[in-house]
Amino acid sequence: MASLIDIALLLEHINTIDKISDEEWKSTLNDRKVKELEFHDRDRDQKRVEQTQSSDTYEKFYGNKKYYAATKRSSEFVKDWIKKESAGKVFLDYACGNGVQAIYAASCGAAMSLGFDISGVSVQNARNAAAEAGVSENTRFFQADAENTKLPDNSIDAIICSGMLHHLDLSFALPELRRILKPGGKILAVEALDYNPAIKLYHMLTPAMRTDWEKAHILNLNDVKFATRFLELIDIRYWHVLGYLGGKFPYFLPFFNNLDRILEKVPLIQRLSWMFTFVLRKKSEE
Repeated sequence: MASLIDIALLLEHINTIDKISDEEWKSTLNDRKVKELEFHDRDRDQKRVEQTQSSDTYEKFYGNKKYYAATKRSSEFVKDWIKKESAGKVFLDYACGNGVQAIYAASCGAAMSLGFDISGVSVQNARNAAAEAGVSENTRFFQADAENTKLPDNSIDAIICSGMLHHLDLSFALPELRRILKPGGKILAVEALDYNPAIKLYHMLTPAMRTDWEKAHILNLNDVKFATRFLELIDIRYWHVLGYLGGKFPYFLPFFNNLDRILEKVPLIQRLSWMFTFVLRKKSEE
């Protein structure tokens, strides 16, 4: 359980991070990170999303949203993990986007649920959403670089990395995750898997939905192996070999889900999954 003193010191540290001026903040980012910031500021601008919903532009930039309706099974696994690992702890939504996971952790009883993102628009969206959900007291959102968070060493109990590791240079991100995680702490990563040729083709045909770096760095099992240089792998699961087709053909989603429960356990075939999750842990003796 996180102590009130530790939380107070952590929030004081975050106050210092928040005081960094926008000009100084942006001057620390390389070209790749600036492009990520600009892309996600645009992508998460709520007014822009609303204005494009009835036009072809929406399909161009947000057409992949319909497929996420088919991810209920993996989403429930993620929610169960957050509920179990966040209660009474300091929880971090790493590169949080609009803060959905951090807000859920707060509602599940996290002592303090943190979220940061490179996008200032995303951070403001998260703050607004936390206020609407009534969890402002045990949430805190701030702007930061995922490869250099400026958070204290050994300060976080549990971390969710939801669909964002492929935006990062893992040679910087993984040591940073290890540094800020407390000994014995866990990380759940939720990522697309870079083996299915149909999904790879879809990525190629929808370039406006992704940055150039993102398109070239969808994760595979070599990346998981690389992660074990820094942290211990304790679980890996595969999701939605066929289920993503339910986004296109919702009537058949129950059939796809039932078939996936078998296919996701078959070696090699499971590599054709749309998504996978893996849990990393920092050894207690560190």
